[in-house]
Amino acid sequence: MTVHRVAVLVLDGVTPLDLAIPTQIFNARPETPYELTVCALDSQVATTAGFALVAGGDLERVRAADTVIVPGYEPLLRPPDAVLGVLAEARDRGRRVVSICTGAFALAAAGVLDGLHATTHWKHIDELERDFPAVKVDRDVLYVDEGDVLTSAGVCCGIDLCLHLVRRDLGAVVANQIARGLVAAPHRDGGQAQYVPTPVVVAGEASLSGTRGWALQRLEEPLTLRVLARHAGLSQRTFMRRFTEETGTTPLQWLLNARLGKARELLETTDRSVDQVARDCGLGTAANLRLHFRRTLDTTPTAYRRTFTH
Repeated sequence: MTVHRVAVLVLDGVTPLDLAIPTQIFNARPETPYELTVCALDSQVATTAGFALVAGGDLERVRAADTVIVPGYEPLLRPPDAVLGVLAEARDRGRRVVSICTGAFALAAAGVLDGLHATTHWKHIDELERDFPAVKVDRDVLYVDEGDVLTSAGVCCGIDLCLHLVRRDLGAVVANQIARGLVAAPHRDGGQAQYVPTPVVVAGEASLSGTRGWALQRLEEPLTLRVLARHAGLSQRTFMRRFTEETGTTPLQWLLNARLGKARELLETTDRSVDQVARDCGLGTAANLRLHFRRTLDTTPTAYRRTFTH
């Protein structure tokens, strides 16, 4: 595989968890082409946790990268001009530029987000909208994909975004393998709510994860809201409310995302026809599968298979 160079550009006050996410996901593996370097303006960088870290690369390594990722940092001061310049240059050269959490403020300050949709941690969303009016701020999403510019919401949403990038680059099978290693959800759609005010579970209540797991084993079946609610032992109204509180999305949208995920794996790992894949993942017909692939991935099942068949 052609080497894909990933530069994680850390700023003073970097959040350690935000930094750990891309370094874990884009770390070198036999099944991936990624070559990762942690970079900084100065070799030693302070973190929000009170310790310093030593970066292995400088801004020249950022200029040589195919993907540049800026983790979150605080306080949200304007980064040095040299940092802003290298981010703007990466964007101008068509490199992929990514932020996790408050890293969006660095991209915005560099002009990378001008005219684009973007997001950040919900605590700072008003600040991003106020300070950078040229940015189209999306408030209630996990991440935003604008092609070569991508931003994620707070902290753990960076996992969703980085796995989304792996899925774009290498397909669902590899992304799901990495997700399983992280014990992370293999796919959460970027349009899900980033801040889900889940209530405290009271005595006698339980998570709906059992019903979701049951559904994942039966995606080829006609799973309606009534069927799911019956399995959970709840009324449809209560099931809908609790499902949305737990996942940030509706049961039917969750099912569609799960079925598309299964379709992608089947297209990558089997030689089943598009009609058979559509039936096996619960989308019914090849025409329906093509419709959802075009809406969600802007491609066709056949083109997807050509791209990601290993």
